[in-house]
Amino acid sequence: MEDIFVPVIAITSIFIGLPWVILHYITRWKQAPRITEEDERLLDELQALARRLEDRVVTVERIIAADNPDWKPGLTSQPTYQSDRIVDRNAPFERRN
Repeated sequence: MEDIFVPVIAITSIFIGLPWVILHYITRWKQAPRITEEDERLLDELQALARRLEDRVVTVERIIAADNPDWKPGLTSQPTYQSDRIVDRNAPFERRN
């Protein structure tokens, strides 16, 4: 009796249990909420706004630093990572369009 019990459990788990688990999680994955095009557009707009605001803060900090040498900069003391490259915030001001 015990000689048959172990192979039956193994075969059952391989041919019934494993496909059931795989199909269960595939179904869950397909039912998961997805980001819509509107959400993606909103995220892009927010990212562009954040970049513009960061540029403005950096510009204001550079102006203040030029007027007051004792002033301690906030954002300009650390580099920012943009588009897989490091931007040196202490570099001379570049005009952006």
